[in-house]
Amino acid sequence: MDLIQNIEHFLENKIDFYIDLLRQMVDINSFTKNSEGVNQLGELTAKIFSPLGFDAEFVQAANSDYGKHLFLKSNHHPLPGKRSAPTLAMISHLDTVFAHEEELQNDFVWRPDRDRIYGPGTVDIKGGTVMIYMVLDAIRTLKPSLFEQVSWLVCIDACEETLSEDFSRLCIDRLPEETLACLVFEGGSVEGDRVQLVTSRKGRATFRVQVTGKSAHAGNSHKNGANAIVQMAQTIQKIAALSDYSRDLTFNVGVIRGGSVVNRVPHYSEAEVEMRAFSTQVFDAGVTSMLALDGTSDLSSYDGDFPCSVSIELLDQMEPWPKNRETLSLFQLWRETGKLIGAQIEEQARGGLSDGNLLSPHYPTIDGLGPVGANAHCSERTADGSKEQEYVTISSFVPRALLNTLSILKIIEESAATDTG
Repeated sequence: MDLIQNIEHFLENKIDFYIDLLRQMVDINSFTKNSEGVNQLGELTAKIFSPLGFDAEFVQAANSDYGKHLFLKSNHHPLPGKRSAPTLAMISHLDTVFAHEEELQNDFVWRPDRDRIYGPGTVDIKGGTVMIYMVLDAIRTLKPSLFEQVSWLVCIDACEETLSEDFSRLCIDRLPEETLACLVFEGGSVEGDRVQLVTSRKGRATFRVQVTGKSAHAGNSHKNGANAIVQMAQTIQKIAALSDYSRDLTFNVGVIRGGSVVNRVPHYSEAEVEMRAFSTQVFDAGVTSMLALDGTSDLSSYDGDFPCSVSIELLDQMEPWPKNRETLSLFQLWRETGKLIGAQIEEQARGGLSDGNLLSPHYPTIDGLGPVGANAHCSERTADGSKEQEYVTISSFVPRALLNTLSILKIIEESAATDTG
């Protein structure tokens, strides 16, 4: 029996075990703001990986309202004659976007249904953590000498859904500059019979828009007021006009606040806006265009004595992950491996963010290596099927784990060949 069949049979024989690991993880509510649940899941994950030879390190997230990041490091020693082993990093996260109350309200729990398993985090990203386990389990069992040639580091973010940058800094502190790859196990995608791997992601900037107007009695002295909400409405139209689909540039006004009672001209309004783009140049230009609205005014009191004022504040930004040589080299390796098992691999650019945005400038990075599912971040379902909860497909675990295992073995073998060469 050849290596491909050996790996496939090994994974198939243990699929019930792997799915039960996923059940244990999904049964724990790990909403980002539920630090107790996040830490409980971290402890369970450390316990699960321990028999594979991994020691756990917990680091409190920079935001004390969140839980602890988890770093699992292989505890085998370098082979005789080698001072150090090359490092491979595997990336996942503990948190989900679902509060416990939301799960109860929508009866969003572990729910197998034929090939699908519905539940919070099944595809984003607890299924990805199980995928990491499957790959390591297969390599350690079937290729122990290659497993021991690598220093493995599994990096699991406590608050990825907020994209806090402290996690990436902690990863960088623990990873040598010559790390072979950072492999991100966000949920995978399939288009027809084609497997899609993520080679680029949009960046995001967030802004606060504040409008100051002048309050007045809405009946007696309406004309003396300068309506901050009306000014905000005009500013929002300008922001919306900055979106340019031809350049994959989008602005989204997601939150608006303003006013207190209907018989008062409102003196203040506030909005929150996010911007996304793939290209670094387009991203930077978008930030500049947004900030150019700072200080503008279109509306004044009737007598012109008091103009509304608009203030734009850049809150944070995460740079895009554009296509790069190192990522495309990894993609090519996965694509060549796919041919061996009859899988057609293609690139995917995603508008959402991941820890890959933060790690890709420093290390060769590829994303979307987790099992296949859909409806991430969705807890609702309706009888007519117009709303459907997050799910993962059972049938995607073994094929995706086989592809990842073979590809990672190639990385290790190529690294060893380079060392000996």
